[in-house]
Amino acid sequence: MTAKIAFIGGGNMAKALIGGLINNGTSANRITVADPSFEQTEALREEFGVKVTAYNAYAILASDVVVLAVKPQIMADVCKGFVDAGTNLHGRLFISIAAGISVARLKEMLGNETQVVRTMPNTPALVGQGMTGLYAPEDVTEQQRELADSLMQAVGKTCWVEQEHEINHIIAAAGSAPAYFFLFMEAMQKQAEKLGFTPEQAREVVQQAALGSTQLVAANPDLDLATLRANVTSKGGTTAEAIRVFQEQQLEQIVANAMDAAIARALEMESLF
Repeated sequence: MTAKIAFIGGGNMAKALIGGLINNGTSANRITVADPSFEQTEALREEFGVKVTAYNAYAILASDVVVLAVKPQIMADVCKGFVDAGTNLHGRLFISIAAGISVARLKEMLGNETQVVRTMPNTPALVGQGMTGLYAPEDVTEQQRELADSLMQAVGKTCWVEQEHEINHIIAAAGSAPAYFFLFMEAMQKQAEKLGFTPEQAREVVQQAALGSTQLVAANPDLDLATLRANVTSKGGTTAEAIRVFQEQQLEQIVANAMDAAIARALEMESLF
């Protein structure tokens, strides 16, 4: 990427994006990170060679693209700081990775003339396997959309939504999803330990089974998930018996209810910030 990029906030997701960008050929001298924590910015400078500063305005003025990588609870105060300082925001694309803050609210914080893309990455971005949802209103140009897409693809795959409320669907299907899988794996590990495995053995068995399963899915894009499941489920066998229990306990409905709950909470959060 040839654009100059500022990160407002130097936490884990910013670190993941910076690492992904550099691994994909972006020069470190095109990236500036602003964060009040000297330890945080110094660690990023040492690891990646990026420019760092404690001043948001300095990072913004040195950039074409500004990634708002701060917690939603402090987004308004952070934006107010550099807006009140008279920082020139004109012509810069702002990309938010904060949950629960609408584009309209971000424009209210930044000024209605600013161009904003709202994104929802998930934690596998930390290992380059993220799934990020993106939404852009009509005033964002095609070139700006491509910039945002390129930036988020540095840490995984992307999915654009046409309507902003669909970002909440991305949250339910991808943003929160790693925790669903971790919970399932945690339950399997606990039961494996009860069956006599050591904690280390149980973790490795479950972890490798999950890793192998996801790689099988990725390696067979033409097979739907139901077919992949059926291929492992011999009639009258052990897997079929386990699946019977899941179905009797209405696993599909539990998953649907959980995803609906995530969407409902996302809608609630949009009124908080």
